Amino acid sequence: MVHQRRPRPRLSSSSYTQDIAPSIPAAALPPTTGPSAPPTAGLDPESWSALLAPRLAQFAGVARHEHVTRAAQDMNVPQSTLSRAMVRLEQDLGVALFARKGRTVSLTPAGRAFLTSVEGALAEVERAAEAVRADADPASGKVAFGFLHTMGSETVPELIRAFRADHPRIRFQLVQNYGEAMLERLRAGELDLCLTSPVPEAPDLVARRLDEQRLRLVVPDDHRLAGRRRIRLAEASDETFVTLEPGYGLRRITDDLCEAAGFRPRIAFEGEEAETLRGLVAAGLGVALLPPPAVARPGVVELTVTAPRAVREVGVAWLDGHPDTPPVAAFKRFLLSRRGHLLPD
Repeated sequence: MVHQRRPRPRLSSSSYTQDIAPSIPAAALPPTTGPSAPPTAGLDPESWSALLAPRLAQFAGVARHEHVTRAAQDMNVPQSTLSRAMVRLEQDLGVALFARKGRTVSLTPAGRAFLTSVEGALAEVERAAEAVRADADPASGKVAFGFLHTMGSETVPELIRAFRADHPRIRFQLVQNYGEAMLERLRAGELDLCLTSPVPEAPDLVARRLDEQRLRLVVPDDHRLAGRRRIRLAEASDETFVTLEPGYGLRRITDDLCEAAGFRPRIAFEGEEAETLRGLVAAGLGVALLPPPAVARPGVVELTVTAPRAVREVGVAWLDGHPDTPPVAAFKRFLLSRRGHLLPD
């Protein structure tokens, strides 16, 4: 069965402007290019939201005062404008919301039911406005910050500690994930900034290199190579590797380094977290290319790779053209000031 949309009354651009112009600055009114211009930018012009939203606060004010003149004075709009707005609201809905006696009004049963929902909607708008204003507050706003799992135990806590020495009330929403997932959340507007590796190159993103981190070949402590301090990666060409899953930046770097060393790694296990891989290495299940741990792990030996140069670049990324709130701008400046000193030695 196909349900057809019931035709809805439409406001002309002129009636919309007449109803709300006294209470809204002209610069805030939506542009009109003719009779079919949508009354509220960004909304489906056939939706009830676009049709009714400009009048809901006026309706709630009249309902609260039960008097058009007093409501008009409270809202600083002409009484005639408010009266016309309420008449048009009822015409749009096709329902009588008020019983009138002079300029005194009382709600009909339909008006009372409508008021309950309108007050809830207006309260939600108020909460949303206060929330976004609070998040943008220069002293106590919020930064949505993403970072790699390998930076969660030491690097990021130290960064935030240092930043909050000068910005003690700024709040953080912290997200740990692998690089591609963070970039998706950045594009979706769920993150303001993210620390990632490799440093992304994409037309819709801005990225800045901050530091680099040496990678080591991690082997079990009873491995044939465990007595060495340095190794060329080609010497591990016959080894079984444990790696992160495809899509992780470190997996891409591992594959590229092995290719540069002249071989394709034979992979036994794929995981989602570097310290899990260290545990697999300690259990004798393979070797791995990993950044240094925050705390030394027993059961493994970490070898310096002399060739090819085994490092991963770490950078900060944000969405190009996306305006920063003051807290985000302050944290971005802080991160950029740590260029070359982001990671522990």
